Amino acid sequence: MPGTLYGVGVGPGDPELLTVKAFRVLKESEVIAYPKKRSRAMSYAHQIVNTYINEQEKEMLGLVFPMTKDRSILEREWSNAVEKIWEKLSEGKDVAFVTEGDPFLYSTFIHMMRLVKERHPEVEIQAIPGISSINGAASRLGIPLADGDECIAIVPARDDYDEMKRMIQENDCVVFMKVAKVMDLMLSILRELDLINKASVVTKVTSKEEIIWNVEELNDVDLEYLTLMVVRK
Repeated sequence: MPGTLYGVGVGPGDPELLTVKAFRVLKESEVIAYPKKRSRAMSYAHQIVNTYINEQEKEMLGLVFPMTKDRSILEREWSNAVEKIWEKLSEGKDVAFVTEGDPFLYSTFIHMMRLVKERHPEVEIQAIPGISSINGAASRLGIPLADGDECIAIVPARDDYDEMKRMIQENDCVVFMKVAKVMDLMLSILRELDLINKASVVTKVTSKEEIIWNVEELNDVDLEYLTLMVVRK
């Protein structure tokens, strides 16, 4: 029988936000797989769980997922990653694939799970929920995300002025993920709606590298990928 593939959510950055179940699965799995952008790099998820893993006792499987839109490169690397995981599973070893936040919320694990199901349907797959950066940001910023009948939206920020504006207008609270690349656009919208003082921006929330920004000073700032914005009207 092949091993089990676990998608393990390891939280937004603070190692102490790892769940008890995630900790147990990491301890019991023979192989720890983690995504990375290039070879010999330690991923963010790997950094989070490094406190709890003895790499002398585990097989560490780094899988390269390049940041590119070139479909041929992506298909090649995804195929390589799936086959590397299958190689371990076929030996009867359980594989814990670690991902920051939650495995079913904008996670690399989602596509990984689909490909493994497609190519190796006999493999059992389990997802271990994790605390997302959204929850981490609410806690660190002291912002209730939704109360009573209020509506909240989780939106991947993109270069669409009218759509991003509509999201803010139609919801009581909006969390914009991956906001770094369109920050100037978002600031323009907030100023038009006179909501700049209702927005908060945080990078690598709950981690040792966390930065809570002064939103007024974010024009032309080069922000890291793991940055989100909360707009609470």
